Amino acid sequence: MESEQAILAFAALAQPTRLDVFRLLIEHEPDGLPAGDIARHMIVPHNTMSTHLAILSRAGLIEAERQSRSIIYRAKLDAVRELAGYLVKDCCGGRPEICAPLIADLSPCCTPQNGVTKEPANG
Repeated sequence: MESEQAILAFAALAQPTRLDVFRLLIEHEPDGLPAGDIARHMIVPHNTMSTHLAILSRAGLIEAERQSRSIIYRAKLDAVRELAGYLVKDCCGGRPEICAPLIADLSPCCTPQNGVTKEPANG
């Protein structure tokens, strides 16, 4: 990721409604949400929400897909990974032990709930 793209992403997220929308879309991965549902959830007028979604989309943080009469928005998880990677790319001057707590703090967000893992069904 280049500095300009990172700055664009951070600028898009530097507004409370857009940050909340982005976090909402991450919660609803991989299905995404229709634009109208996002606007209702955020209690924001549809035309205002449309502007926020366009800014997030131009920043490369979300993507839209038309499904029948709805436009479904999804967070681009690769963009999240790239942005986090950009922040810690040269972490701690080559001393990974210093970055270990940061990496550990990021890991629990993606563990199965209640510590229970699902075993694949035997076919």
